[in-house]
Amino acid sequence: MGRKNDSFLLVGLFLGLASTGWAALYPELVHIGGLFHPEDNLQEIAFRYAVERVNMDRTVLPKTTLVPIIEHVPTLDSFKTAQKVCNLAGRGVAAIFGPQSRTTAGMVQSICDNKEIPHIQTHWDPKEVPPNSVQINMYPEPHIFALALKAVVRDMGWKTFTVLYQRHEALIRLQEVLKDHGPSDPPVTVRQLDEGNDFRPLLKQVQASSESHIILDCDVDKIIEILRQAKEVKMMEDYQSYLVITMDLHIVDLEEFRYGRTNITSLRILDPTSQDVQNVVQDWIFGEMRRGRVLQLTASQVTTDVALMYDAVHLFARALHDLSSSQRINIKPLSCDKQDTWPHGYSLINYMRVMETKGLTGPVKFDNVGLRTDFTLDLVEWQRGSLIKSATWDPQIGINHTISDSEIRNLIIENLQNKTFIVSSRIGAPYLMFKTNGEKLTGNDRFEGYSIDLIDGISQILGFKYEFQLVPDGRYGSYNPVTKKWDGLVKQLLERKADLAICDLTITYDREGAVDFTMPFMNLGISILYSKPVKQPPNLFSFLSPLSVDVWLYMATAYLGVSVILYFLARITPYEWTSPHPCNNEPEELENNLTLCNLIWHNCGSIMQQGSDIAPKAVSTRMVAGMWWFFTLIMISSYTANLAAFLTVERMDATIESAEDLAKQTKIKYGAVSGGSTLSFFANSNFSLYQKMYSFMEQTRPSVFVSNNAEGVERVAKSKRTYAFFMESTSIEYVVERNCDLQQVGGLLDSKGYGVAMPLNSPYRTAISGAVLKLQEEGKLYALKNKWWKEMHGGGACKQSVAVASAGPELGMSNVGGVFVVLIGGMMGSLIVAILEFLWNTRKVAVEERASFLETLKEEIRFALDCAANTKPVRKPKSQSPAGSSTPSYDKLQQPRDSQ
Repeated sequence: MGRKNDSFLLVGLFLGLASTGWAALYPELVHIGGLFHPEDNLQEIAFRYAVERVNMDRTVLPKTTLVPIIEHVPTLDSFKTAQKVCNLAGRGVAAIFGPQSRTTAGMVQSICDNKEIPHIQTHWDPKEVPPNSVQINMYPEPHIFALALKAVVRDMGWKTFTVLYQRHEALIRLQEVLKDHGPSDPPVTVRQLDEGNDFRPLLKQVQASSESHIILDCDVDKIIEILRQAKEVKMMEDYQSYLVITMDLHIVDLEEFRYGRTNITSLRILDPTSQDVQNVVQDWIFGEMRRGRVLQLTASQVTTDVALMYDAVHLFARALHDLSSSQRINIKPLSCDKQDTWPHGYSLINYMRVMETKGLTGPVKFDNVGLRTDFTLDLVEWQRGSLIKSATWDPQIGINHTISDSEIRNLIIENLQNKTFIVSSRIGAPYLMFKTNGEKLTGNDRFEGYSIDLIDGISQILGFKYEFQLVPDGRYGSYNPVTKKWDGLVKQLLERKADLAICDLTITYDREGAVDFTMPFMNLGISILYSKPVKQPPNLFSFLSPLSVDVWLYMATAYLGVSVILYFLARITPYEWTSPHPCNNEPEELENNLTLCNLIWHNCGSIMQQGSDIAPKAVSTRMVAGMWWFFTLIMISSYTANLAAFLTVERMDATIESAEDLAKQTKIKYGAVSGGSTLSFFANSNFSLYQKMYSFMEQTRPSVFVSNNAEGVERVAKSKRTYAFFMESTSIEYVVERNCDLQQVGGLLDSKGYGVAMPLNSPYRTAISGAVLKLQEEGKLYALKNKWWKEMHGGGACKQSVAVASAGPELGMSNVGGVFVVLIGGMMGSLIVAILEFLWNTRKVAVEERASFLETLKEEIRFALDCAANTKPVRKPKSQSPAGSSTPSYDKLQQPRDSQ
């Protein structure tokens, strides 16, 4: 019966509370305490106006009013702080906010845990939360924040860096960054900042180490001073990239570094440009004006701890509302001298831990011990005189870039405006040369060349300025595995003595591991520079060259053999014996015209493509003649074709045509620039041929290596075809345009390119590559190459010789003089034979006429020299007379005339 009555009473109570809207569950006044240091004026303002905003917004606490109780405590005095906390507990506060000092916060936390009063902190605290604690911390959890820093360093691609920290607690924040750097990675440097305000000695050491990636962890008020002193020791004259470990970089005035070459990056949880922050700041300003006070404040001056305090009050109010909706809250004064506790403390703190809300610092969410493990950070960079948000980070997704590639490029280009880059280069035609009157000039005016024009074209697109400086050692840049250091242009970039490096600097795997390159502005490959073949003196009897001596001998043998065979065939066959008088059908004698002499003449006419009056008649002899004509057709055609080649192509010395030809011999030495990419190609090649050639170059004495391309070109020119030089094809093109005695031999051994080098992870790489691509699309790179290769400084000197050679050399007497010699010799021989025939006929006539030889000779010569006489009387032999004279006979005189 008693239990039944109790049930009726509970139901009645429930209905009564429901009818009143649960109003009796909500406390009318709730006191909350705030502990602030004297310098925390802005945080106190945030606390007071956050309470005021909650009281004005009745949707959060419709029946409850928050009453703030503010106590000021010393920064390092834990005893006085404890007294203030006990005073707050005695006044019956439902929660205590602050203080900021970790020294005094520990005492506050101990008392709150003892009295079970919720304690809300807004500062970084790496200590573990004790069990059964009523603490909650609005600041991002230290381990999660360390993971965010690791992700940022990875995203920026830093392989080496120097850590500058103020307090040892910084190493806790950076523990994940340092652990992520493995033993195989390049070493990092960790240095603690000196006490006081003079950091120059330490910064000078950093500057001497040539490290360009700096992680800076210090108080916000020291950031600007450290950057200024870094500028004084000329650290910022070189390209430097800073990752500042603070979430309040937005309150630092970085305007004086706007046009420097320093990249400053940081993380933040508070976005001062958001509309919510702007509205809150305006509320504070108007609130102070209503109280007759002036608050000069902008959103960019609001620190993270101030915003966290504002969010903490709103979080408490929402948790109190949810707790009041489920149970009646009784708030009572507590004494530090007694063992009493607040029974709702654990319930309230648990409501706060499971609550998810959004405040000025973004999403607010806690784990089961009251640590803020789920939050979003902005990655900001100093660009265009302000901090630009470039990415976000959260524990689930990690780095998420929020701006597009085009936006990043535009930001970088704007950041390039009015900056002056140090461009390191080396003297080497046509890339960089001293002007003829360069000793009277200064700065960039001293130089000219392809590199100057290329950088000038890039600077006009991107809007930066530049200053050329020569590399001290004059080398391109190679890695010494013994000293583990780079030299040349790469060293200048690594030591931050230059922002860019440009010349005929080849993009290689090793160099790309140390520095960054733009897209290639020129494509090329390794080829061979060698002297042109030496022309041989013309041969007087070069017309004999198309056929070998053996062929000539075989042809002569065939010529005589065919003549003899035809002679015997003609003697055998009956069809070659004919009547001397065609009209006489019954001749007493037959004659054969195919005598040995006539056949030799016949075959000679066939060879000379002239023919003769003698022709065979029988089938057998005609078959032999036909085969002979076919033989002479082939031989004469082959001879004529080969003769044209021999007479039009000049004879040259034996030469090489490829790298394989070089490797097969040892007479011609070959080399490359010592320490250059060309030599590295042979040293690192897996191709057996190139390995063999590299071993040969290494072992050859005297050394075949040179210090630069100019020395190699000079050595080739003076070596008299005993030295070949490996160099880039573009350099060979430049040389052969000016030195007509040199040539490029063979094709390209590899394919590579020249690029503009810059420090590793340079933010300007994409912008400069885009400018190079634009120059290429506009045809300006091609025009620049034509200008410096074929026009300037003697370019195009070998065009004339190339044009003549392509048309083929003219045939001079030196080429065909032998034919004339043979012709003259033949005429002189025929003249001698004719004279002998003339003398023989004259003697025969003198004998037949019984006349004096001299008289007959005079008469014959007189008639021969009489050009007006067109006929010659037939001289007949004289009969015997007393005077001893005779008359010439026609018949006897006719045969010598025919013979003559």
